[in-house]
Amino acid sequence: MAEPDVRLERLDGVALLTVSDPKRRNAMTTALSDRLVAALDEVGADTGAHAVVITGDDDPKPAFCAGGDLDELAAAGESGPDALERIYAGFLALAECPLPTFAAVDGPAVGAGLNLALAADVRIAGETARFEPGFLRLGAHPGGGMTWMAQRIVGPQVTTAMLLGGERVDATRAVELGLALKVATGEGADGRSAAVAEALRMAATSAAAPRELVVATKASLRATAHLDRHRDAVAVEVGPQLASLRSEGFREGLARVRASTGKR
Repeated sequence: MAEPDVRLERLDGVALLTVSDPKRRNAMTTALSDRLVAALDEVGADTGAHAVVITGDDDPKPAFCAGGDLDELAAAGESGPDALERIYAGFLALAECPLPTFAAVDGPAVGAGLNLALAADVRIAGETARFEPGFLRLGAHPGGGMTWMAQRIVGPQVTTAMLLGGERVDATRAVELGLALKVATGEGADGRSAAVAEALRMAATSAAAPRELVVATKASLRATAHLDRHRDAVAVEVGPQLASLRSEGFREGLARVRASTGKR
């Protein structure tokens, strides 16, 4: 059996990460989690990377991540929290990535796989996508911060329905609930699925912008997410906005806009 891996492709400023353990349908194991942490560390240190797209190996059929490896989960139950936290480390690394992250979800995202999808900033669903916690059916309590992530994204009612009501969410319903941004349809491009192609298209916007601007904008999104007052959000943004207005990137962008409109 091939070793679990996370393939890293650099595509014009976008890091495409493919979680790959197809014999297990990309189930999250300690080894796969370790590789994901290492790949995200590498991307974070790469000044040429401005955005991340994460997907699952689709050989022999589409799967984002079909949950946590059952043998490892059982062993973790005997050994204690450190073992569980090592399995969680991969999607925590994705959640903490300073770059914008886009999950291209084809096939099942179950249990730990749903955690991995929720950890991304934006989720693009392929037509075969399926989102399911799966913990209760297994007789296990949710873990990895799922209750917190899901409630922030889809609210308490939908989260309760999924975790305690057995609600399985397909691609169309995921968009209706706000769990995914859109459903990507069609054949895709360059041998990639439609979901991956769409995620790459979106990520290209950040790839074309200065990296420091992208990182600062994501940091402001996080800092303002739970503020109560408009004034407080303005205070968060004013420093990085002034820095951007004094940057070479702004001068270049301004010149491009003026050239395109005929203004000097």
